[in-house]
Amino acid sequence: MTLSSAVPSPAATGALRAVLPGLLLAVFTLLFGFGLGVVFGLNEEWIKSRLAASAAAAPASVYGGDAAEIKAVLSKSWTYMQRAHLHAGSLGTAAIALTGVVLLLGVRPIVQRAISLGLGAGGLGYSVFWVWAGARAPGLGSTGAAKESLSWLAIPSSGLIVASTVAVAVLLISAFLRKRPDEPEAR
Repeated sequence: MTLSSAVPSPAATGALRAVLPGLLLAVFTLLFGFGLGVVFGLNEEWIKSRLAASAAAAPASVYGGDAAEIKAVLSKSWTYMQRAHLHAGSLGTAAIALTGVVLLLGVRPIVQRAISLGLGAGGLGYSVFWVWAGARAPGLGSTGAAKESLSWLAIPSSGLIVASTVAVAVLLISAFLRKRPDEPEAR
């Protein structure tokens, strides 16, 4: 394989132009997930000790000396961080795949861009939300409080993913129901 064969043709680049920002965000989402996996694999104990230090630094009124509550929040915090890793992998992959479907459907470039950006930005934002919620929870004394404090990120991010996926479903249904000019009449 030569370098020139690895460079897309101008026609292929033109067809992709509209979705490149969304695809880039989707790839960043994958890299974020892979990066979390590496960091977790190399530093799990250090991360858990940082979470424990955050819980220990919380005001006494947060946990009221309840060691069981601290342990529960720390466990759930670590679960949230793992959830970020898993969400990033699946949402980044889904964003790339659904963007490919939109390209194949041949809809207008503005629609392609909007859907691709929604998928890419939503996936990245939602993945960041989970790792951030996991990091904040020990200091706040509650995973619920951490999620609530970051609802400004979680709600729009998840909304973008769902709305963009629904848009792809509508486009697919529309394409399925549309009669092709060369298709014979049903009897």
